[in-house]
Amino acid sequence: MIMTAPVVQTMNLHKTYMLGKIPVEALRGINVEVKKGDFLAILGPSGSGKSTLLNLIGALDKPTEGKVFIDGIDVSTLNDNQLADLRRSIGFVFQFFNLIPRLTARGNVELTMAILGSGKTERRKRAEELLETVGLKERMDHKPAELSGGERQRVAIARALANNPKFLLMDEPTGNIDSKTAGEIIELVKRLNEQKRVTIIVVTHDQQIAMKTKRTVQMIDGLIVEEVVN
Repeated sequence: MIMTAPVVQTMNLHKTYMLGKIPVEALRGINVEVKKGDFLAILGPSGSGKSTLLNLIGALDKPTEGKVFIDGIDVSTLNDNQLADLRRSIGFVFQFFNLIPRLTARGNVELTMAILGSGKTERRKRAEELLETVGLKERMDHKPAELSGGERQRVAIARALANNPKFLLMDEPTGNIDSKTAGEIIELVKRLNEQKRVTIIVVTHDQQIAMKTKRTVQMIDGLIVEEVVN
């Protein structure tokens, strides 16, 4: 049997920040493994280290100690250009959407592909397919100011999927929308995982969201204190 490397693996991950002259240990030896098709919640209160862990997995920061592997590759061995390429191969979804106000929903999704040099016809077709997948077939030509919070987050999810990422990293994706819409968004993400086999890591403080995933790791004070199969 051929064994494939996990999509994400962290080994003894530590991260220490300096608060003035005082060292603050944000992560204190984190070991996490995420395989293709997984749907993992990193659950914890503010200050637990979950967002720090997400930043390290997304190659947005470097650990003080330990290693992050993406598809079996040690991220610390990559140069700046390789790191930039790696970040472009990860789909990021943030709490505050980060859409470009002057572009339509379609334009926001297309822009991600344009950066990598995709042709105009190809970009348009894929953007429309993705927006239809997230339930925005009738809203493609609307700008962010004309969309609800839930619709903006759906655009952000479509944009994150545009370049067929290795995995999605979602940082409190329902934190800026009402509870009903949050439920709809997490059900959408769950369908993407189940039907499209999109590998997803979601950082959240919400137990109800975590329960919708396949696995949950609970973090407190920079440590994983519990792992649950949902």
